[in-house]
Amino acid sequence: MQYRRLGRSGLKVSELSLGSWLTYGGAVDAKQSEMIIDKAYELGINLFDTANVYHQGEAEQVVGKALSKYPRESYVLATKVCIPMGDGPNDRGLSRKHIKEQCDASLRRLGVDYIDLYQCHRYDDETPLDETLRALDDLIKQGKVLYTGVSMWKAEQLLDSVHLARALNLNPIISNQPQYHMFRRGIEKDIVPLCKREGIGQIVFSPLAQGVLTGKYKSGMPLPTDSRAADPAQNGAIANFMKEELLIKVEKLGHIATRNDLSMSQLALAWILRLDNVSSCIIGASRPKQVEENIKSSGVKLSALDIKEIEDILNS
Repeated sequence: MQYRRLGRSGLKVSELSLGSWLTYGGAVDAKQSEMIIDKAYELGINLFDTANVYHQGEAEQVVGKALSKYPRESYVLATKVCIPMGDGPNDRGLSRKHIKEQCDASLRRLGVDYIDLYQCHRYDDETPLDETLRALDDLIKQGKVLYTGVSMWKAEQLLDSVHLARALNLNPIISNQPQYHMFRRGIEKDIVPLCKREGIGQIVFSPLAQGVLTGKYKSGMPLPTDSRAADPAQNGAIANFMKEELLIKVEKLGHIATRNDLSMSQLALAWILRLDNVSSCIIGASRPKQVEENIKSSGVKLSALDIKEIEDILNS
């Protein structure tokens, strides 16, 4: 496993990290979840990402319990705040009240004294940005949080946070968590250049396009019965990528993977890691062997020829 600095901070995170969206506390039972987390830890993953809203706190409990057997200093624990956790008017957003209360609740569920990376899950238009940044800064000063980041913020929102934190002498955010993969490349134009300049690292989610970039879905073939796409309860996020033209592109990309002695998922992850502003790719897993396969993408360097051929396929 290779490690990268998270933004301009001194914190080092594994190139592959383990997420818990749609899995732990829900589709995958607690025992299997712990086996997957154990395998990830064993193979050198040190960044574990979750959120308060994932199964309304259940994912945090599963992740926290599984990691409790390991020395606290040996892993980086990331969670999030913003998305509604109840029906009340203050049970959502990035107000000082909600941030403080949800941080304390996450600490209890995770069973830890501090959170390494506390992330704003979305932007909150109804709360002044200075209130949010001051509340996050206070958590750092209190020792409850070590670093702060955001998820799915626009370039102008990121830039506003950088300027305001500098003006108010607050701890800056060090990470952004966007969706990024071969079929969704929006961050390349504005967000990556901005974040490189301002010292904000990307922790990308859905790097395999909900499984489409594993190559398991074939054009004109029935869906694998054990796949996410075949499960009505989980297939909402994957539907956008189950298009015939995208499946044909995956088939073509598979030839590049084979030529490099890589699986399709390893190629897709290595392609993302070609960007030095990407600090880590969040992988999901419902079985330990998926972690074992994906982990092999860490340290893979694709040639300029491979990257050019991939670009041609994606733009075709």
